[in-house]
Amino acid sequence: MSNDITLVLGATGKTGRRVAARLRLRGTRVRAASRSSRAPFDWSDPSGWDPVLQDVSAVYVVPPSVPGPVHEFAARAEAAGVRRLVLLSGRGADTWGDSPFGLDMRSAEDAVRRSALEWTVLRASNFDQNFDEDLFHAPLVAGELALPAGSVPEPFVDVEDVADVAAAVLAEPGRHGGRTYELTGPRGVTFSGAVELISRASDLPITYRQISSAEYRAALVEAGLSSDDAHHVAEMFVLMERGLLAEPTDDVETVLGRPPRAFEEYVVRAAAAGAWRS
Repeated sequence: MSNDITLVLGATGKTGRRVAARLRLRGTRVRAASRSSRAPFDWSDPSGWDPVLQDVSAVYVVPPSVPGPVHEFAARAEAAGVRRLVLLSGRGADTWGDSPFGLDMRSAEDAVRRSALEWTVLRASNFDQNFDEDLFHAPLVAGELALPAGSVPEPFVDVEDVADVAAAVLAEPGRHGGRTYELTGPRGVTFSGAVELISRASDLPITYRQISSAEYRAALVEAGLSSDDAHHVAEMFVLMERGLLAEPTDDVETVLGRPPRAFEEYVVRAAAAGAWRS
């Protein structure tokens, strides 16, 4: 059998499940892998990597939350005959300096760049969908989002755009090799502004409150995160407040030939689906 399967890691996650669906619509043979899938994949168990890499030509890589494993994975992929790696990473990873945030993503970027395979890195801003599928959702449903974010805007990117870009890159061998795309929405929005838009569109009394990093870490621990994970999340806001990641880019349009979706479009869709109603 020829190596014509595209392996999608994190296939039950925010981007992975969307990327897999898009590739299938394109007629691509997809192997969707996660810890719970028919093709099980666990970053902490390298003994299961080789079976999912069999007959694979390209891999969509959602890195683990710890540095290191992607180096061995890239070597295993090369040995299995894989030709391309497309890595999801974080916006402006090379500007994070000595921050403890994102060591996992920076390690993964180093791994794919050092490999002999054709690679593409997709660095995404905070997802719009963090407000209805992730950490910000429960506080919004409760009526208040409290974060250590002030007046510096964030060019939130719609995960649907990230998935569109990933699917296009995976389906176009040779065109995107050695490229790093910084994926953002069309404009920056402050967190307070984002909450105001959500409140208005959903017709719910939701407010935003700025708190300190220490208060935020304590709230995350109380919500069930480990102290290390809470510190990691809080450090993201420290980076954002530097303003280095506030400007939008045109990389979504570069790949797709159209502008990225506006944050307001996401809010309308999510509000219409009742995302923030208890």
